Amino acid sequence: MMLQGHFIDTLLEVSYRDSNYTAYRVWAYFRGITAPTFFTISGLIFTYLLLKAKEKGTEKLRMRKGIMRGFFLIGIGYLLRITLFTWLSGEFNNYFLVIDVLQIIGLSLILIIGIYFLCNKKTILFSAIVLVLGTLIFLTEPMYRNLDVSSIPLFLSNYISKSNGSVFTIIPWFGYICFGAFLSTLFYKYLHKKHFKIIVIPSFIFLGLLLIFYSSSILAYLSKLFHIQLFMDSASYNYLFTRFGNVLLYFAFFYGLERFFKNPLIIKIGQKTLSIYVIHFIIIYGSFTGLGLNSLIGKTLNPIEAIFGAILFLMLVCLLAYFYVKSNTFLYLNSRKIYDKLKGKPE
Repeated sequence: MMLQGHFIDTLLEVSYRDSNYTAYRVWAYFRGITAPTFFTISGLIFTYLLLKAKEKGTEKLRMRKGIMRGFFLIGIGYLLRITLFTWLSGEFNNYFLVIDVLQIIGLSLILIIGIYFLCNKKTILFSAIVLVLGTLIFLTEPMYRNLDVSSIPLFLSNYISKSNGSVFTIIPWFGYICFGAFLSTLFYKYLHKKHFKIIVIPSFIFLGLLLIFYSSSILAYLSKLFHIQLFMDSASYNYLFTRFGNVLLYFAFFYGLERFFKNPLIIKIGQKTLSIYVIHFIIIYGSFTGLGLNSLIGKTLNPIEAIFGAILFLMLVCLLAYFYVKSNTFLYLNSRKIYDKLKGKPE
């Protein structure tokens, strides 16, 4: 979804971007679910592994690795925005300070570890806090939607405001990470119960549909009941709860068909997610060189060309990541080696 979404969005000719076209409207709707799913699953997987590490007595190591991975993702996120040729010519700008998905996920992982540590590693307390925090982040979105942070340094303000070109900001997107972390606590505690899967799939479907079709009405009702204007403001522009509803339907669908997705090829590609992200970013947006499909082709493709191009692009990126790029584990291990050397630790 990420690969085809970025490809089509970058290269589809402007005249075809019309919501009157059913195909485009459907594509745009499902593309809008990609980022919420990406963030939610990141919070779920990372936290689940953290809780499993507690079970094995290796949580301190997992927390240290998590912090390292967080900073590693932040660093990669900045590196991908650097245009070396421009810098070598003596021309510098603030483009590399723009915040994208990797920086937000990296910072979110660090925050999750911080919350877990402050909870004294108590799973139930942690579960309650991330659930409440995620809900509050979504509910208070109108309060920080147009927040003016021009008075703080650009390096920091880009994490909070999109006014300087940031694609994602820590709020509200950390909310999805929190909900993913909460779901991980449920999976950790109940996964091996006899009827867990039979219960959780219908529950995800019910809650997902409830959030998609009725969350705005519920917020409006609560606003009238408690005379809280913030609830009405959230209801009038309610994309966060509805998108989370879509994520839950995704989870129900793929969890229900889990046995069909255990192909070794799919699993191997799933271990290359960071490599896939980096490769696709370089090809489309021209990281380092400034020469990407966005500048070489631009918004010139008709729908047929964009669709077939996206399919070929998806296959190319996955093949490059599968056959020619070292795994994410390799990258993380080497980043930790560099960190240990800087700290003077023996290998």
